Parts: sequence; C-alpha cells; structure tokens
Amino acid sequence: MPESPAPTLIPGRAPVPVYRGMDRAALDRQYTPSHRVPDLRAYLDRYTRDSANARRRHPVLTGLPYGPHPAETLDYFPAPAGPAGPPPLLVFVHGGNWQELSKDDSAFPAPPLLRAGAAVAVVGYGLAPATRLDDMVAMVRRAVHWLHRHADALGFAPDRLHLAGHSAGAHLAAMALLPRVPGTPHHGPDVSAAIAGATLLSGMYDLEPVRLCYVNDALALDPAAAHRNSPLHHLPPRLPPVVLARGADETAEYARQHALMAAALRPRAPLTDLVAPAHNHFSLPYALAAPGSPLGTTVLTALARGGPRSVPAGRSSRE
Repeated sequence: MPESPAPTLIPGRAPVPVYRGMDRAALDRQYTPSHRVPDLRAYLDRYTRDSANARRRHPVLTGLPYGPHPAETLDYFPAPAGPAGPPPLLVFVHGGNWQELSKDDSAFPAPPLLRAGAAVAVVGYGLAPATRLDDMVAMVRRAVHWLHRHADALGFAPDRLHLAGHSAGAHLAAMALLPRVPGTPHHGPDVSAAIAGATLLSGMYDLEPVRLCYVNDALALDPAAAHRNSPLHHLPPRLPPVVLARGADETAEYARQHALMAAALRPRAPLTDLVAPAHNHFSLPYALAAPGSPLGTTVLTALARGGPRSVPAGRSSRE
C-alpha cells in the first residue's frame, strides 16, 4: 500500500491545518494504517501466499468477466448445496487505498467460508490513477449484478448474497448498498435490493479527509466527487443487516470513520458493531469467518440465517 510522503517543512512557517485541526502531514499519517504495524510487507506477502493456497486447495473458477473493462473479472469458489438448498454467497471486495492489491491477493478469506458451506466470489476492479473512483463504484455494482443474475448457473441462492469489503473495499461495498435516487448521479446498476447483508471492515465512509490527504494524489477527487462517493452522506432510510467492524489498533481517523458510520447505520439497519482488540487494520480480514470469534460467528450466522443478529443500540461487541 502507498506510504504517505515525508512532509516538506518551510523554515519559519507554521504547519497549516487542513482538516479537524490537522496539518497535511498529520492527516497523511492518519490515513496511513501501515504505520501502526511493524512490517506491512509481511501482511501483504501472507495475503498473496494464502490466496494462492486457497486457489490450489479448493475448486475455483478464475477470471470470470463480469463487465467490459479488462479489470472486471472475479474468481468464484463454488460450494455444494446443503439440506436447505443452494448455499449462500459471500462476495469479497479487497482493499489497497483504491490503488493497490488485486483479487489475486485477496482469496485468503475463502477457506473458512467454504468449510462453513458458503460459496465465495473475490472481485477484481480497476485501480487509481488509471481508473476513476466513480468507475470503481460502478465496477463493484456490476460484479454484484452479474453474480446475482447468474446465481442459478453458479449454484448459489440468489436471495442469500452477502457483500463484504475491507478498507477501500468496505467503502465500495457500502456504495453498492445505496439505491438509485432520481436526479442524483448513480454509477453502475442499482444492486441494493440484491444484497441480503453486508460486512464492512475498517472502511472509509466520508471521503472529504481522503480528498485532503496524500491518497488523493492518485484518486484526484474534487469536492463534488468526494461527496457523491461518501456513503455516509447518502444512506437510505432502510438497509439490510450490516456488520461493521474495525480493529482496535487503528488510527484515530479510522476509528472516527467507524463511529460515524455506526451512528448513521443504527436507525437504518440491524447493526452489529464490532471492535476487535486482537486485530489491526491488516489482520482484521482474517477474522472475517474465523470460528469462535465474535466477527466470524456473526458473519457465519448471517450466512446461515440470511442476516446477522443486531447488537442492541448503543453497544459495541468486542472480540
């Protein structure tokens, strides 16, 4: 993942606040979660290694095209039907600050989900700077639409499609929950009704601070693009069940984004709000379906029953 650039200091000039009292260097650091871990490369190498093992050890259909762009492909891990019929599907959208990683590095959550009887799809999408954020949003929506339309051929239950994303992928998954509103921009098909539930891990839901930090060097968001692509500001009155989770070892800005999204979701959706003290930004996806953990138990219950049980309003579950 890209590192924030070193600040340029001008002698005799005080840092200029750009957001919530932070100067650019401080804001850059808040949106650089890698500074919270001793070795980012160890996590990224593990993602790649475990994803290759998942594809080697489990049946998988790789590189299925879901749209016209060369990056619009996904990998599909089928699961057998159970006594209740076709299995549920979990669709995973990877992170990487909208500019790094790929589906090839992101199949590592699949094995425990497959063992639990769920099919898994891992979505690829175009990255910045070559791909605009509006187009990434449209790509993820097209992936959900394509999967839902081909549910019978792929062998999963179309009414049990669950969408999950991590970091930038959580943002893109949240955008897919938004229905089309007449008179407002909406990129890609409206797939809001096709999603039975969502799991959002360590996401960014208000992109104004992202626009003001180094991440925007690749995204090139103007204020209007940041606002229309901020799901926090466009949530509909009703949503399917949502699991919202972050690691305890996150920056203050990631924690604030999580809290704002939880407050916005609580009156709109059955919400499970989780903070995982044993996890940081990069380890959290491994808990997505970890048996015995609150996050894994909640997600697996959602897949089995069609929706997670909500945590009572005003409370957070902690692993």
